[in-house]
Amino acid sequence: MAIQVTGSVGTAFSADTDVGPPFRQGKTAEMIVSELHGKYYETSYRGNLFTACNVAAQAVSVALNTTYTGLCLSNPVGNNKNLVLVGGQYALSVAPVAIASLHLIAGGSSAGITNHGTPLAAPGIQSSLIGPRSGIVQATGASANVDSACTIVNPYYLVGLGSGFTAGALYATTPSLAAFDGMFIITPGGWVAWGALTAVTGFGSFVWEEVPV
Repeated sequence: MAIQVTGSVGTAFSADTDVGPPFRQGKTAEMIVSELHGKYYETSYRGNLFTACNVAAQAVSVALNTTYTGLCLSNPVGNNKNLVLVGGQYALSVAPVAIASLHLIAGGSSAGITNHGTPLAAPGIQSSLIGPRSGIVQATGASANVDSACTIVNPYYLVGLGSGFTAGALYATTPSLAAFDGMFIITPGGWVAWGALTAVTGFGSFVWEEVPV
């Protein structure tokens, strides 16, 4: 026997209604849905998706050195949001001298990152909602911190993103945007950053969603 399930939309905006129609279901009570907008349309429209990118070529510190330079995304201790990692990219601007694999590194502690040596320069963190934000109720600022230099805590290699290479054997093209799609969640006190086995220089970027804890 079919089970009727009714639902309501999230936080209501002018174009929303408080209660939506019943969901359509299949014979085994699965919900039947179809894709209408782009994958991140809803969270972007509601002002919860953010991006950050180095504004000038930045050297990435070697391996897991805690005196870090590059691009580091961190969640402040006591924040009421989790940072859900959507994607990231690193584009080289200088040919490396030695073999240099690219990695996503991560870590955290109960105190979090306390030394934000060089916060990301202007324009800094940006909303993925580009242009005037009038009429969009929840298009508020990000709660994350992004630094081009800081002191990281308890670093480790999270995932490898690019094989080692040298100046004589560069990638033919820049690696595509790494789609993490919520695979990694940065809780308050945690952080992620671009890392490399040996020093590289270029532009890092991150895309993340901020979701209440």
